[in-house]
Amino acid sequence: MIHLKTPEEIDVIARGGAIIADFLVEIRPRIRPGVSTLELDGFADDFIRAHAGAVPAFKGLYGFPGSVCTSTNEEVVHGIPKADRILEEGDLISIDVGVKLDGWCSDSAWTFPVGEIDEEAKHLLEVTEDALDRAVAATVLGGYVGDIGAAVVTRVEGTGLSIIRDLVGHGVGREVHEEPQVPNFGRAGMGPALREGMVVAIEPMLSWGTFEIQTLDDHWTVVTQDGTRAAHFEHTVAVTAAGPRVLTVAPAEAPA
Repeated sequence: MIHLKTPEEIDVIARGGAIIADFLVEIRPRIRPGVSTLELDGFADDFIRAHAGAVPAFKGLYGFPGSVCTSTNEEVVHGIPKADRILEEGDLISIDVGVKLDGWCSDSAWTFPVGEIDEEAKHLLEVTEDALDRAVAATVLGGYVGDIGAAVVTRVEGTGLSIIRDLVGHGVGREVHEEPQVPNFGRAGMGPALREGMVVAIEPMLSWGTFEIQTLDDHWTVVTQDGTRAAHFEHTVAVTAAGPRVLTVAPAEAPA
């Protein structure tokens, strides 16, 4: 069932989203060669809990051990923070972060470069972030969930990149994951209607190679099947009469 939110409830979700946006700005200078993903997770936990009433929404969710997901290079999503995963020059790292505040969840992800990255990696980040922007713009009252995925497809066609098809966005509210599912590979005019008060996490994930994925033996980390690099960008967005309202504002210092 899709749960519609009141304007007041959306405001609370936006407060949690603002914590996430600030966190993504603060984490950026800490993403550098020599830092472990467990260190980044520790900073995330401290940062979120420093805000009254806020807790990391992912900590313990379905048994996940971290406060954020830290996915590097070929890891698409759900990377577990580890002391022995040390960032190196040229890496890509996706930070997926959720906040629960006053009983409401917000969810966002951003992929960052580690030091200097090559042109292929820059292209991957640029297209994936722009695909998110296009998908958000398609999240309008009177439209359909399929319009969101169709916007991703239109942006990615001809770029040489692949859309990860088996992972989807989702509704957000009292729980991190609610209905509806929001595929990144869709057809305009298909799927549930976009109604005022719907809140969804839109999260295109692209790779340099195949769209096929597999889960590692840790039962969490999802990687591209061919080992090519991936990127992941995500916003929590509300459907309103005035247009899409992004509840997790993009960090100003994020890479273009």
